[in-house]
Amino acid sequence: MRRPNGLARAAVRFKPASFAGTFLALMTAALVVTACGVLLETGLRASVPPERYARAQVVAAADQNVRVVTGSGEDREEEATPLPDTARMDAGLAAKAARAPGVAAAIPDVTFPVHLAKDVLTAHGWGSHAFTGTSLTTGSAPRDGDVVVDAATARAAKAGVGDTLRLETATGARDFRLSGLARPGPGDTAREAGPLAWFTDAQAPALAGHPGTADAVAVLARPGTGTGALADAVGKALAGSGVQVHSGKDRGAVEDPGLGYAKVTLFGIGGSFGGIAALVAVFTAAGTVALSVSQRAREFALLRAVGATPRQIRRAVASEALLVAPLAGLLGSLPGIGLAHWWFGQLQDRGAIPEAVRVHVSGLPVLVAVGIGLLTALGAGWAAGRRPARIKPGQALSEASAERRWIGPVRTVLGVGAVVGGAALTGVAASAAGDDAAGAALGVVMCFMLAVALLGPLIARACAALFGLPLRGAGPAAHLAAANSRANARRLASAITPLVLATAFASTLVFMNTSETHIAGQQLRAGITADHVVTAPGGLPPDAVERAARAPGVDAAVGLLGTQVLVPVGSGEFKDVQGASVQGVSGSAAAFAKVEDLDVREGRVDRIGTDRIAIDRTLAATAHVRVGDRLPLHLPDGTKQAPEVVAVYARGLGLATVTMDRASLAPHVTSGFDSTLLVHGGTERALGALGEVTDASGYATGKDRDARVGAWTSNTMAAVLGGFAAVAAANTLVMTVLSRRGELGALRLVGGTRRQVLAMLRWEGLLVWVAGIVLGSAIAAATLVPMMRGTTGALPYVPPLLYGGMAAATGGLALLAVAVPGRGVLRRRG
Repeated sequence: MRRPNGLARAAVRFKPASFAGTFLALMTAALVVTACGVLLETGLRASVPPERYARAQVVAAADQNVRVVTGSGEDREEEATPLPDTARMDAGLAAKAARAPGVAAAIPDVTFPVHLAKDVLTAHGWGSHAFTGTSLTTGSAPRDGDVVVDAATARAAKAGVGDTLRLETATGARDFRLSGLARPGPGDTAREAGPLAWFTDAQAPALAGHPGTADAVAVLARPGTGTGALADAVGKALAGSGVQVHSGKDRGAVEDPGLGYAKVTLFGIGGSFGGIAALVAVFTAAGTVALSVSQRAREFALLRAVGATPRQIRRAVASEALLVAPLAGLLGSLPGIGLAHWWFGQLQDRGAIPEAVRVHVSGLPVLVAVGIGLLTALGAGWAAGRRPARIKPGQALSEASAERRWIGPVRTVLGVGAVVGGAALTGVAASAAGDDAAGAALGVVMCFMLAVALLGPLIARACAALFGLPLRGAGPAAHLAAANSRANARRLASAITPLVLATAFASTLVFMNTSETHIAGQQLRAGITADHVVTAPGGLPPDAVERAARAPGVDAAVGLLGTQVLVPVGSGEFKDVQGASVQGVSGSAAAFAKVEDLDVREGRVDRIGTDRIAIDRTLAATAHVRVGDRLPLHLPDGTKQAPEVVAVYARGLGLATVTMDRASLAPHVTSGFDSTLLVHGGTERALGALGEVTDASGYATGKDRDARVGAWTSNTMAAVLGGFAAVAAANTLVMTVLSRRGELGALRLVGGTRRQVLAMLRWEGLLVWVAGIVLGSAIAAATLVPMMRGTTGALPYVPPLLYGGMAAATGGLALLAVAVPGRGVLRRRG
């Protein structure tokens, strides 16, 4: 009698096809888990080296996050959400920091855009030259009413020292004397700043639209003062002000706010999506391992008959997992690291992650992937081998000759519980709105997927009975395929489950995005009633509305300042912060009514003004507010407000979730230039000097293009997860065909031709495909319908060609997975 590890080695050596399938399943699972783990770890460790503040040992700045605290005591957790814009600090704190021990200078720093003709310049206070390395080449430092620019900007403007430049700032257009030309230092050329301008430190905050404030304070050390001591001294000097003190790599986060959003993106992919991906990987890999073990039930029965003990059988299964899983995990981790690098690079190319951030790869994601694969193999092998190991040898032989019709009671109870839970959550999602509907819908897909995994054999038997009915009249091969499927429901279930996973998750991710994009486009086209839409890359001139209103034939012109606000939602232990798009509206209520139709459902839009806003109905439902209530929110720079809700409308997805007075919004953004100008009447030629002119349809097309770029991440996640599950399904089908050599050979011996046998396999593959597509689509529909109803008020939008392409690709893969190994088996048998 061989020892258990000897039995395992012999099984791997003499049954390579079965173990090859297990190896592939565990390897692809490790690939997905490793890729998500690398992105998650990169998000946790992400940093950007300081460039602008490289010469400043310490930087003081306001907290650039909104922090929500949940729980208390040991359960207390704090979640930080990055602000949409820069939170500013009192510029007077620079004087306090300058008095701290070891401080040589404390310089308030301001960054803001100004317009010179059609060029957008990045402007700073001149005092920043002390830590950026910028130096004058001609002329003198600016005084009030002066400006210094770089030489390239002066040449483009055909101006020299002493000339006058007309600059457009957030406070309006003004003439400035060009007092000097400067050579930008390393700190001013960081982050591809482009054309530059410098004003006096006293005048710069006012021109930025934020008098008396600074983006940050750069602190320079006296000789002999260490960075740690300096940071401590500055921290004590600014204690109680709410300002944070940064040193080392932390300085880079102050000058590059994109790092916060990059962390959120990477957390979402590596954490939230990674958790779902790991769950799917465990489901599919466990199913493959269980199939591999169950296919050798007869071998285990024979071993029991010749004297093997239950413990030896269990140890043999565990030894097989130890032989296969670690190597599969290691080999799968290598392409997983490559996938993480590719994914990360694509996100950087699309501007979601700053260029200075680098992928962080350590052994931890690989170790986790290998560990998950090993535990999955051990758990699935133990579960599948538990019954053949514990029953009597004679009974084992009889059970190995025919498939068991029923699953265990525990598995049945858990599966039925998952179905009931999914149905209950479907009802909750259908009656909820906003984020509540989305959260419940996620529970729907998870519950139903768990039910499919647990009740797989019963579902497969029902599918074989239902979908097999049409096959009975489609010829002998189809009739035989239907009979085989009914008799071998467990084998059928192992192939259907990953196909259901692939269809359900991929459809949910892809069609959630297509639905939102389609509905947003419809709302935008219906909501923009202006004849002309004017935009400009760096923002419109500050007097664009007045100039447009004076153009011939124009009877209404309204400027829109677009950005985001943060809205706290939830209560108790479920607090969260939700981002919401906002449009700051200039002009009269009558003019606004001519250029935009928000589809108001409650209240009056003409009441929008100071401390009064209108919001989309989805946000109203999520935040549980109505007309007359006050909505707590954080403006782009973090300022807390609770304006009164005066109207609720239905086109927030396409236009903006929040609509407010521009004058209330502008002081809280870095760029006070309008992003869009809506004009009713007039001609395109008359408005061409203000920017790019298009109509509502062209503007909506541009918005759709931006939405398609933003949808790339969702589609990639769908491709990764759906592709993994589809490969797992194909792998399972291949394993089942290769394990049926005896059955297929018997069919040939009783007179079946090779063509008939292959036709039977194709019909079986078709049945698996139809069952997987129908069940997966049903789960996706149960998820998407209440989610879209709750978040948009409309049904999901499923492009027929896209759905058909996904279904055809899955079907082609299923048919290929049975035809190719089937031909190989039949060829070897003559």
